[in-house]
Amino acid sequence: MARKKNRMGTEVNAGSMADIAFLLLIFFLVTTTIASDKGILNVLPPKLDPNNPPPEIDLNARNIFTILINANDQLFVEDEYGEIDNLDEDIKAFILNFGSPSEEGTALYNSLPASLKALSARDPESSDDPGDAVVSIKTDRGTSYEKYLEVFDLAKKAYFDIYAARVNLSTDEYRALTGKTDAEQSLIDRGKEGLPMAISIAEPNKIGGN
Repeated sequence: MARKKNRMGTEVNAGSMADIAFLLLIFFLVTTTIASDKGILNVLPPKLDPNNPPPEIDLNARNIFTILINANDQLFVEDEYGEIDNLDEDIKAFILNFGSPSEEGTALYNSLPASLKALSARDPESSDDPGDAVVSIKTDRGTSYEKYLEVFDLAKKAYFDIYAARVNLSTDEYRALTGKTDAEQSLIDRGKEGLPMAISIAEPNKIGGN
């Protein structure tokens, strides 16, 4: 009599499935690029020592170029309604004014190339000289981040336009300098010499809008 074959069902060994899933998870974590938000690349001042308060700096109002952005993203430049168009040029004209220059300001003016001397003025109602000029940006708590960045970038552009012209480069070429070589660092330093990027970011408050 023929023997019956034992037809037991074939079982799948699932003991290693957890290990395989774990390895796949690690693989995707290692190979996946996770996008991260980027902030503004600024060098912040060091934390203040409460025992040594900073000295008070008394600036004449004419040395401060004020830009206010309300909750509706409207601009008020020097207390008047303004537009974003040509804002960088207005800032540049303010920075390059020599209304009442110091000795350092006079030396700076004499060192400027002809292209920047042509843009400079001697308006006594505007900044005394580039060393005293400060660009102040103040926002409302409802101001959009995009509008703030747009204004902030234009203020920086005004300075970079000047720095680039001083070393006979385009603005894009100057901003591309990394300072990794002595030659590049020399160009960066020569562009900024005697002309710090003085942009003040004031504390937001409620200045209007809905």
